[in-house]
Amino acid sequence: MRRVDAISIGLGVFLAGGLAYILLQLVGLDNQEAGIWSQVLLVSGLVGWLVTYFFRAVGQKMTYHQQREKYEQDFLQKRLEELTPEELAKIQAEIEQEEQTQV
Repeated sequence: MRRVDAISIGLGVFLAGGLAYILLQLVGLDNQEAGIWSQVLLVSGLVGWLVTYFFRAVGQKMTYHQQREKYEQDFLQKRLEELTPEELAKIQAEIEQEEQTQV
């Protein structure tokens, strides 16, 4: 995430809190109650986002993990394509030998 993105998100959350405060006042809540409920909404949103972040991090569904897996797959595919038929046959024979040893 770029710095400007982080600043934009922070500014958006700040403006959303102010908008919630104004809307709650228009609904009929006094200043103190509108302030409390706007804070409740913002904190609930933050906690909800943290929960989704936690599950994405634990489930390795983060962009970094996906990019890394794709890079590793592409790298291995490129290495496989660069192998000569003799090298490929040798590797396949080694794999078959290991599988027979494990059984």
